[in-house]
Formats: sequence, structure tokens, C-alpha cells
Amino acid sequence: ISGYSLVVQARDSGTPPLSSSVTVNVDISDVNDNSPVFTPANYTAVIQENKPVGTSILQLVVTDKDSFHNGPPFTFTILTGNEEEEFTLDPHGVLRSAVIFKHMVSTEYVLCVQAKDSGKPQQVSHTYVQVRVIEESIHKPTAIPLEIFIVTMEDDFPGGVIGKIHATDQDVYDVLTYTLKSEQKSLFKVNSHDGKIIALGGLDNGKYVLNVSVSDGRFQVPIDVVVHVEQLLQEMLQNTVTIRFENVSPEDFVGLHMHGFRRTLRNAVLSQKQDSLHIISIQPVAGSSQLDMLFAVQMHGGGFYKPAYLIQKLTNARRHLENVIRISAILEKNCSGLDCQEQHCEQSLSIDSHSLMTYSTARISFVCPRFYRNVRCMC
Repeated sequence: ISGYSLVVQARDSGTPPLSSSVTVNVDISDVNDNSPVFTPANYTAVIQENKPVGTSILQLVVTDKDSFHNGPPFTFTILTGNEEEEFTLDPHGVLRSAVIFKHMVSTEYVLCVQAKDSGKPQQVSHTYVQVRVIEESIHKPTAIPLEIFIVTMEDDFPGGVIGKIHATDQDVYDVLTYTLKSEQKSLFKVNSHDGKIIALGGLDNGKYVLNVSVSDGRFQVPIDVVVHVEQLLQEMLQNTVTIRFENVSPEDFVGLHMHGFRRTLRNAVLSQKQDSLHIISIQPVAGSSQLDMLFAVQMHGGGFYKPAYLIQKLTNARRHLENVIRISAILEKNCSGLDCQEQHCEQSLSIDSHSLMTYSTARISFVCPRFYRNVRCMC
């Protein structure tokens, strides 16, 4: 307990008795009676041979139960094991290499490290750090090519995480870093540690090929990353059809079924090869395991096919479509789910272009806006 607050009252013996009160604050000053504590109590670390001088090996973590003026900043010292000065320890507790290590020279070092707090008198504690020197990387990283599809309203893309690069390395202790060519950083960024790809706002319609690479410190490997950006037209929203799938997650649909279903769907609904199929959005149905896919078909000469025409095509080809994935329903009527006659119903579709959904798999990522369907009786 760092302090007490007491209210003291004095009362006299008169008639009537009179009194007054005063508040007495008692602060308990801290005595430096706790030593610094290393977490964990002892450390093991690994460094590959031939790493440059100054390579970070380990971050020491130290806490102290005393108050702040009796705790940090801590003073770190390597007491033993560093007679040849192969290591340095900075004021923040980061252990770094001071030489270029060779696996053939020595495979292991054991350091005794001391941490001293800032109290008076100072308290100290010790930890042991075992550092193993291993052979340098012998395997190149491997990465899966990534294709990203972004659907957005016209000139209204807010930006955000659009996918993640999946890379591995057979060298157990390799740390992978990701880089993007500098000339593309005005539109995209890549997180150097986890490979997440971030698109900045205002992407134009078109195809972008990103120059991304992954490195293990010795080998650098290029990764094929292609980004397709499609801007929606308002006319598309007035001519959409929804296919509802049964028992499939968005990620499974994107990773396992989207390419195959898209190809089958094109064969089913396109009247001419030059017509264009546009997948506008995919979205889970709340409270179920179902998934809605919203699409429209643009004619070669301009304009869009009416939903009634597309629904007729879908109905005729439903058996072929279900060879790819099970279809729960084709939302064909404006009044679907309402107890009113079709001619007295109205359906509207709205897109929230600032609420993006990203469905990312190892090979394909699909980014689309959230949509809302409003249906009401007009009778």
C-alpha cells in the first residue's frame, strides 16, 4: 500500500461540544528491497554464422516490483563468457553480435549477465544466456504466387489490408522479411515482418503487378503478386442476381471454388464470348452457414442483361453449376420472403464502399464492399 488518507476529528468538552476535522495523508516511501527480475529466468538464443556485426540476437526482459525511482532504467553488464568481446549489450537490454561468428570456430557461448536497478542502494540480479552458433542458411525461401481481386465503387476505394503472402523456409531459424520495390510504394505497402499487403486509397481500375521479394538474410526470392482492381458502375447494382450457396465459408469459396464456379457460370449465362461477368460481392448470410454471391453480366456493346434473363439461364444450368458447389437458392424474386404479390414489391440494393471485406487464402484474395438488401411491400 503506497499511502493512507486519514480523517481526524477533535471534539471539546463544552456544551454543546464543538468539533473540527482535518485530513492527514500518510505516504509510504518505497525502500529498494526488490531485485530486478529476468523473464524468463535464463535464456537461449541462436545466431547464424556470417551474420553482419550488430545483428540482434536477444532482447532481455527485466521487471522490478519497487516504485519507478527504484526500478528502471536498468544497467546491464556481461560478467563472464565475453572475454573475447564477441557480444555487446546496449542500455535497452538488446544483445548483439560484435564479430562475424563462424560455426567451425565455436558452436556455443554461455554468458552471465547482470542487471542493476536505479535504487539506493542498488539491487542486482543475474541470468545466464546460452547462444548457439548454427550454420548459415542453405535453403532458399519458397513463396506461393498470390492473385488479389478488389471490387470497389467508382473512385471510392478507402484502402486497407488486401491479402497476405505465404512463404516458408526449410531452415528452422531463418527469419523472413518482405520488401516491395520503392517505385510502387505510392500505391501499395508490404509489412516486412508478416507479408501482409496493404493498398492505399484511390486505386484506379486495372491490373497491377507488384515486385515483391522475400529474403532469409542470405537468399532473396521474387514473389508473383498480381492485383486486379474493378470499379463498380451504379447500373450494375440495378441488374444483379444473387446465388446463395449452402455450407461454405467465404474463404473456402474464394480458395477452392471461385475460379471453377466462375468458369462454369460464364458458360451458363454469357450469350456471347465478349460479354463480361462481374462478381460484385460475396457475403455470409447472418446466422447461417450460407453464402451470398452477387453478380451482374455486361453486354459486349454496353448495358447489362436484366435479372429475369439471367435467372432463366441459371435455372436451366443449375445442375451443371451444382457440380462445382451446392446451391441453396437463386434469389429470383424481388418479394423473396415477403407475403405480398410480386408486382407490389420493391427491392433496393445498397453498397457500403467504406466497409470492405477481405477474404484471404494462400493463393487468392478477394476484397469486396459490404452490401445490404432492402425489400418492402408496396401494397
